[in-house]
Amino acid sequence: MKPIWIVDDDQSIRFVLEKALLREDLPTRSFTNAREVMTALEGASDDEGPQILVSDIRMPGGSGLDLLTRVKEKHPGLPVIIMTAFSDLDSAVSAFQGGAFEYLPKPFDLPKAIELIRRAVEESQREEVAEERMAAAPEMLGQAPAMQDVFRAIGRLSQSNVTVMITGESGSGKELVARALHKHSPRAGGPFVAINTAAIPKDLLESELFGHERGAFTGAQTMRRGRFEQADGGTLFLDEIGDMPFDLQTRLLRVLSDGHFYRVGGHNAVKANVRVIAATHQDLEQRVKEGNFREDLFHRLNVIRLRLPALRERLEDIPMLARHFLQQSAKQLGVEPKRISDAALARLMTFGFPGNVRQLENICHWLTVMAPSQLIEPKDLPPEVGAGAAEAEPAAARVAAPASEPSVAATGDAPAASGGGAVLAPAGGGWESALEAEAMNLLLAGRHDVWEELTKRFESKLILTALANTRGRRIEAAQKLGIGRNTITRKIQELGLE
Repeated sequence: MKPIWIVDDDQSIRFVLEKALLREDLPTRSFTNAREVMTALEGASDDEGPQILVSDIRMPGGSGLDLLTRVKEKHPGLPVIIMTAFSDLDSAVSAFQGGAFEYLPKPFDLPKAIELIRRAVEESQREEVAEERMAAAPEMLGQAPAMQDVFRAIGRLSQSNVTVMITGESGSGKELVARALHKHSPRAGGPFVAINTAAIPKDLLESELFGHERGAFTGAQTMRRGRFEQADGGTLFLDEIGDMPFDLQTRLLRVLSDGHFYRVGGHNAVKANVRVIAATHQDLEQRVKEGNFREDLFHRLNVIRLRLPALRERLEDIPMLARHFLQQSAKQLGVEPKRISDAALARLMTFGFPGNVRQLENICHWLTVMAPSQLIEPKDLPPEVGAGAAEAEPAAARVAAPASEPSVAATGDAPAASGGGAVLAPAGGGWESALEAEAMNLLLAGRHDVWEELTKRFESKLILTALANTRGRRIEAAQKLGIGRNTITRKIQELGLE
């Protein structure tokens, strides 16, 4: 095992830590100042370097914070514990901003200090194993048996141009599989073009796919190449193919049959040398039975089908994916990557993840911003995953969910003229906190109507509470809310509060 490096100009501190760590069978190496450490780091091989670094914050010849900055530049994954006798907030903030593993004020309790150092060692060893695994398989999306079947299929299709249909729930990573199929195919040197057919309005989708000629419609001032032409020589990924309008399905079938199409408003056939990969979260067989999807197009697309498992079907992949997303989020935000404890990972592995891998990625991004320390514990997880979910939910429901009969506390039939009637104390962290938690729940679940949903709940709750206060008198309720009589009548109808 690599040694623990101790940096302190106080000999007694070095001696105490050395002896205590040796009793724990943890090897050590000591230094008196930052310059010695940097010199040793520059001349050390990977095997000779430190497992962790424990450094004083104030030393002659360079502070521990300066040392922390320089060490993190060269060894970003090395856990650093900062010690100081000056237990002030600025030092703690500076240490964490610089990427310290933990902050240890002096004088410290020796057993607690050793426990902290051992925790840092365990975390360092776990991260080393995870990094080796990631480096050995940088393109792997997971280690679970269900994902291994997907990888084997990608390998078998690597020399083929056959059309592929990818099925799986929303957020499960269908586009990543499509990109992998392209990257490991004979068309890897060509473009990979993706389009979500459900995200583009019907009247624009035809032009997006096939392009248009100048003057084909109002606003078409120039000729435009569609996605089929853009993907020539490469791969076109059609996501959410089940939502494609029926008339466009006919045009797509024709392209897949003979490789030719016409731009919107065009009269000359355009040749497309394109491999098509389609994806859907829907049951296309059922859509065919219902008459919403062409059966001949279904069979044309369904040459090879790959089913991508939901995240709940490959729970063993969550630790690797979580660490990867935490690294990714930290890189995007320009901060030190956070680590996640085994207990927090265990909690994540009990969660259902209705939003699949995309939801896990969102949670990791949230943790990178919101978790208070470098090591993520179960208590740091968002409400729908963490232990506080059960308590947070009722508070959110009290604020956000419209009720048929709102509960209003009152001291009398009407508020006093001075405005000193009943005062409603918000539960828990206040209604703003509950609203924030509910908004985060909806966002992490992958919803795209959060504004509309919460606005509807908010307006419903306001109007119902005002009506309860005025015993159903709408004009008086409107006056108290500061809105017009026509507005409250219209809102009652729109929100279904009759």
